[in-house]
Amino acid sequence: MSSRGGGGSGRGYGIHHHHHHHSALCCLSAAPPMPGDATPTMPLTPDPAAAAAAASGAAVAVEGVLQKWTNYGRGWRERWFTLHDGVLSYSKIRDDAGAAAAVEDGEVRLIGSRIGGSRRREKPAGVVSLKVSAFRESKSDDRRFYIFSPTKTLHLKTDSKDDRVAWIEALILARSVYSLGSLSGRVTFVQCDVSISTARLRDRMHQEGLNENLIQDCEQIVLSEFSSYRKQLKRRYEDYLSLFGSCRHHFEEGKDGSITQGAWTRNEFSSSRHGNFSEYSTTESDEFEKQDGGELTCEEDSTFFDSVDYFIEPDNKSLTMLSGQEVVDNQTQDSSNNLPQIRRRTRLPEPTEKEKGISLWSIIKDSVGKDLTRVCLPVYFNEPLSSLQKCFEDLEYSYLLDQAYQYGKMGNSLMRILKVAAFAVSGYASSVARPCKPFNPLLGETYEADYPDRGVRFFAEKVSHHPMLIACHCEGKGWKFWGDSNLKSKFWGQSIQVEPVGILTVEFDDGEIFQWNKVTTTIHNLILGKLYCSHHGLMHIKGNRQYSCKLKFKEPSLLDRNPHLVQGFVEDNDGNKASFLIGKWDESMYYSNSDTFKVRSADQLKGASLLWEKNKPAPNPTRYNLSSFAITLNELTPGLQEKLPPTDSRLRPDQRHLENGEYEKANAEKLRLERRQRMSTKLQDNGWKPQWFEQDTKDGTYRYKGGYWETREKGRWDGCLDIFGEFNET
Repeated sequence: MSSRGGGGSGRGYGIHHHHHHHSALCCLSAAPPMPGDATPTMPLTPDPAAAAAAASGAAVAVEGVLQKWTNYGRGWRERWFTLHDGVLSYSKIRDDAGAAAAVEDGEVRLIGSRIGGSRRREKPAGVVSLKVSAFRESKSDDRRFYIFSPTKTLHLKTDSKDDRVAWIEALILARSVYSLGSLSGRVTFVQCDVSISTARLRDRMHQEGLNENLIQDCEQIVLSEFSSYRKQLKRRYEDYLSLFGSCRHHFEEGKDGSITQGAWTRNEFSSSRHGNFSEYSTTESDEFEKQDGGELTCEEDSTFFDSVDYFIEPDNKSLTMLSGQEVVDNQTQDSSNNLPQIRRRTRLPEPTEKEKGISLWSIIKDSVGKDLTRVCLPVYFNEPLSSLQKCFEDLEYSYLLDQAYQYGKMGNSLMRILKVAAFAVSGYASSVARPCKPFNPLLGETYEADYPDRGVRFFAEKVSHHPMLIACHCEGKGWKFWGDSNLKSKFWGQSIQVEPVGILTVEFDDGEIFQWNKVTTTIHNLILGKLYCSHHGLMHIKGNRQYSCKLKFKEPSLLDRNPHLVQGFVEDNDGNKASFLIGKWDESMYYSNSDTFKVRSADQLKGASLLWEKNKPAPNPTRYNLSSFAITLNELTPGLQEKLPPTDSRLRPDQRHLENGEYEKANAEKLRLERRQRMSTKLQDNGWKPQWFEQDTKDGTYRYKGGYWETREKGRWDGCLDIFGEFNET
């Protein structure tokens, strides 16, 4: 990688120039549009050198012979590939190939030594638009690479290693034009035609009475200076792109250290941070080659997921599995009206400052090869919530547990586990399209949530700093929920894989208990492209009585017309399947008594009944894309502040400043608290113990030991550390 020269487009691959007319120097994809991609306003005939310079901003088409895998019968076949205007097309090689250019204007760059394209304007054998494709190099063979588009996967092989480097660079360059904004901050090349006019110069010289020849000479100087300036800009820009390419390799050289400090706590994380950049991904081992086209995890912000699922609302009366179903569903939703109502906000406060966009890359790039846990990210990448509050966000649909309790009480234990399963999936719903990470809580930080209208009281505490552990406990109508979560994360450069370790438990007042694990979450496109997260793996909900449930969160894949799919079944203790579930973690879950294994969505099932449906998005989701429920989590409702302990997340200063849009203050406070947090490792080593939870000696989980709400009644928080205040080492 290091031996190659600067980022010019030639670089010894043989350049063939073909200039026809450059009046239509439009914005073409291989090179970013430059200031001056327009004809000079004067009808001049510039000298050939200046013409060449002006035209270099036009299309650079890349062509060459590549071997394409056809099938096992015919193996690798040579095809002529042309990359032009963001589109890669290929055709069979013909014998009568001349050397005329395949592209009307601009230059053609040939990769490899052989010429042989079909030069007639006939329809190519195949076309792939880079805008919706991903590409990846093979690890085991340095001449092979793959291009994945929504409709097909191309397996390609070059003649030499250098040719592959050249093709990959050309692909990155061609795709980059779709997202010029994401390179350095937000502004790189603004796509617009900049014209240069020499009219004022002419007028001024005419006033001086200079002769026409001299005036034309001067114009010529101005125009050629301008076009060489444009060339330099273009070269700088291409260097930028190749810098991206080379930095990527640093990331891949074994940076799998687990990120905890900077890690994205819990499972929520997602999209929309920069423009769409190349989905240029490299996976660890070439499992792809082993299975010849297995599923690869790249998708581009739903570019190809156009199939909207329309669920037919089932007619509940005919479908009720056991009478009394609707009774429970309706009763638990409405019974909250006579409870005390706390008025909660529906939007975050208006920001006081205008924020400056930052690219994540500008921060990580200086940490290439360093331990990412030490990277202090500015608050721009945070949302104004802490991981403790995100824990409570998993309980947004707690009414499902209320319903589960009621069903069980009426003797319908099958509906009970179905509702518990729906609840376990519903916790993931808010993670779709959440671009920012929550604040990492400080050691001893707590969070309480008392929602009498929902009948729940929740409490969480950060109980350990290394490993990073959060424990929570919640009481509802007829049930208790608790768990602790520790995240093991692996950083793969372009993505982070988060493995949640820990068991979640729900115990009903009649003694029935269900326990389950969370599934793996991957956060994609950390460096380039639109951030999004996916959840995948198996969730096993074990019950202590007659039923348990298995759910599979489907791995995302490029060609996936149906992302976010969750399907599974409930079985009794003898392994007989009692019911089937299907749905999407960001939409809804259905159950049915016919097998969902072959089915792709609930509307294809006869007699599927709705278990849970995601709430409508917030009217003012802000740039953090928060749900209406999440908007209320950090609010200091009237009279609340006096009752909170000094450790509550709502009192954390950097988070509060961020919520108010005071970004300067937020960053300063975040730095101060992170310096302070480094002391907490010492605290823990010196025998610090969590205040409200203790570790179970048998299974190691943290259990709430009680006392928080009672202490709150008394209003005496003597034992609590002032964790957000100034730190003095005494």
